[in-house]
Parts: sequence; C-alpha cells; structure tokens
Amino acid sequence: WLRRCTHYLFIVVVAVNSTLLTINAGDYISYTDWAWTSFVVFSISQTLMLTVGACYYLTFTGVPGTATYYALIMTVYTWIAKGAWFALGYPYDFIVTPVWLPSAMLLDLAYWATKKNKHSLILFGGVLVGMSLPLFNMVNLITVADPLETAFKYPRPTLPPYMTPIEPQVGKFYNSPVALGAGAGAVLACTFAALGCKLTTWTYRWMAA
Repeated sequence: WLRRCTHYLFIVVVAVNSTLLTINAGDYISYTDWAWTSFVVFSISQTLMLTVGACYYLTFTGVPGTATYYALIMTVYTWIAKGAWFALGYPYDFIVTPVWLPSAMLLDLAYWATKKNKHSLILFGGVLVGMSLPLFNMVNLITVADPLETAFKYPRPTLPPYMTPIEPQVGKFYNSPVALGAGAGAVLACTFAALGCKLTTWTYRWMAA
C-alpha cells in the first residue's frame, strides 16, 4: 500500500506541475511579445515535463502504454484548467490540442520495442520526444488567433522595463523555431528521461528506508 500511495502521489504532483507549466505556455501576453522565442522555450519546457513524468510512470509500472496514459492526464488537467481561465475571460484557443500524446506514444514504442530496456528508453525515447514535440507543438501555433488581435481584445498593463521585448524579433533563430526546439530538445530530453528513470530508483529507496 505504501508503494502504491507513493506512486500515485508522485504522479499527481508531476502532472499538476506539468499542467501549470503548460498553461503558462499558452500565455497570450508572452506569446504576443516574444513570438518565436517563446515557442522554442515553451517547447523545451513541455518536453521536460512530459519526459520526466512519463519516464517515471513508465519505469515504475514497467507497463508500455503508461507514458501515453500520463500524457492523457496532462491533457485532461490542462483542458480543465484552461476551461476555468476561459470562464474568467481569457483566450482559450492557444493550447487545446493534445500535443503530448503522439510524443508519449513514441516513448512507449521505444520502451516496448527494446523489451523494456531502460537505457534505450533514455536514449531513443528521449531523442524521439525531443525532436517530435516542437513539431506537434506547432499545431498549437496554427490554432492561435491573430496575436495582435488577441492583444487588443485582452488589454494588459504596461510591462516593466526589464520585460520590454527587444526589437526586431523577425528572423531570430534563423526563423526556424521548430528546428531549434527539436535540436535542443533532442539533446536535453535524454537528460530529462534519465531523471524520470532515476525518480523510480529514488522512490524505491525511500520506501525501503
């Protein structure tokens, strides 16, 4: 019972934090001001939360398919939270698509295809998630209403000086945010996956103490 309770506690904590981070990724203020730069940063941050939580869940249960289930938890939590934001008058059309599910499926596939090899999960699964999530995240960008129109529709207070965007933003990162996000994500997601696997080890050690 202790192992089960600890497992569910970890899942809830990581999933809730994933949801909070994801809601910020749909912040129309940040998107309008920073555009491509925001897309790259938020793609990597979502890769982090998905990979850590999904790998933890996957290695703890040892059942291929639980990474996708974890991504489903993230999606549902986010829909509920964004629904609350929508009720308060915020724009709702930024993140409504389940972009984590395809990447989580690739994670499950890497784990299942290599007969539950943890190191293959970290290396292959990490690279697959890191490269795929920015691509799927672009679906979110396509669903966004015109940022300028949104900004005028939902006015905001003046930004403090240290938050003022630096112009021009056009052409930054060689105008390829998906490529930059995928490149950085492919490298970083392996580290994120290793951390998720390590959480399983720490959980077992804590329960044995």
